[in-house]
Amino acid sequence: MSLLIAALWLGGQAYDPETEAIMRRRKQPAQAAVAPAAAPVLPVPAEMAAPFQSCLDAAAEAPDKGIEQAQRWHLAGGGFYARHCMGFAYAQSGRWATAAIAFQQAADEAELAGQRAQAARLWGQAGNAALAASDFARARTDFDAGLAIGVPDGLEKGELHLDRARALVALADLPGARESLDVALDHAPNDPLAWLLSATLARRMDQMGVAQAHIARAVALSPDDASVALEEGNIAILTGHEDIARSAWQRAVRLAPDTPAAKAASENLGSLPPEPSARPTR
Repeated sequence: MSLLIAALWLGGQAYDPETEAIMRRRKQPAQAAVAPAAAPVLPVPAEMAAPFQSCLDAAAEAPDKGIEQAQRWHLAGGGFYARHCMGFAYAQSGRWATAAIAFQQAADEAELAGQRAQAARLWGQAGNAALAASDFARARTDFDAGLAIGVPDGLEKGELHLDRARALVALADLPGARESLDVALDHAPNDPLAWLLSATLARRMDQMGVAQAHIARAVALSPDDASVALEEGNIAILTGHEDIARSAWQRAVRLAPDTPAAKAASENLGSLPPEPSARPTR
């Protein structure tokens, strides 16, 4: 028990939800490249809509084909929409560092064209590609650039701050991550990932009252998420609630037995003493 608690206090558990969030982005390159989760879709001018969709379709079918089409379209005047498609194509092929560069170039071109909302969105996509490439300093710079443009209050601002917080955690700037997560919670209060990452950060900063309150919100919003159940157990064991920890970890294993979160939960369960009913009788 003491070794488990020490590992959780020191952040030594092999699994962490920030890494899982990045891995989810990697597994869903189309969503990560085209728009942040749940963000509104910005309108595309009529003259750009058809070639933009054609380029995205080509990239989804064969990334190299999409890259070639985006390059030709950019030379023909496709502007930042062509760069956007190029970033999407590179993301589809898992070339995250190159995708980040393409999105950065698209953001610069959008800003020069006076399309500030599009530029902010593209900086966010650049940051997520940089996160997937494990270039956390570049990701922070990209997210800061997007926020500096002036994102309107609401969900998209919250998601951008949430992504920024993930970069700051990776850079070991926990106070900065706390500030961004607080903004994310204000603007995206229905995102369970925001509450999960906030609870995890609070645990690591020894703010256990905050951790308990925020993991409760995450559980309420996403009761069937193994990552949430794992963190619920982590916080429970550190606050002296072994029964809640055991139940939460068992739920994580039951919900998604083949996932990293379930594996971590199973290992934690193995560190607990047997339940009273399971102990041998004399």
